[in-house]
Amino acid sequence: MSTPTNLEATLREQLTTAMKAKDQPTANLIRMINTKIMERRTAKDFTGTVDDALILDVIQTYKKQMEKARGDFAAAGERGKAQLAELEQEIKWCSQFLPQGASEAELRAAIATAISALPSKDPKMAGKIVGAIKKQFGDRADGGLVKKLADELLAAP
Repeated sequence: MSTPTNLEATLREQLTTAMKAKDQPTANLIRMINTKIMERRTAKDFTGTVDDALILDVIQTYKKQMEKARGDFAAAGERGKAQLAELEQEIKWCSQFLPQGASEAELRAAIATAISALPSKDPKMAGKIVGAIKKQFGDRADGGLVKKLADELLAAP
């Protein structure tokens, strides 16, 4: 049996705390994350070890799924309101484990710098700018926001 990672121990502690506090939503969320970790661990093509990086990847993937679902529930209006609040709580919980994303101002400055390095300011260069920013910031950069800002800054006179 392998020794638990720091994140595994943290998840176990938080689950115990949530159960003692009768915080069912948090307990259910942690169980869901643990299930997704187990799915990775038992996947047919999995050959690595379960480490903090894998657990962070599972949490990041789950958070992205919830952010995508948030838009669907928001579009549902009144019917999606209860689920929307639950999703917000889940996204907030996941965020505590993940590195903070780059701010819009930080991205805007980096994009402006990248644009100034171009030979000419051509809106067709947006993809190249997005690639450069994603390479610079990695997962900290929201691809959709980077694309929007790049389009906006490339179109500006």
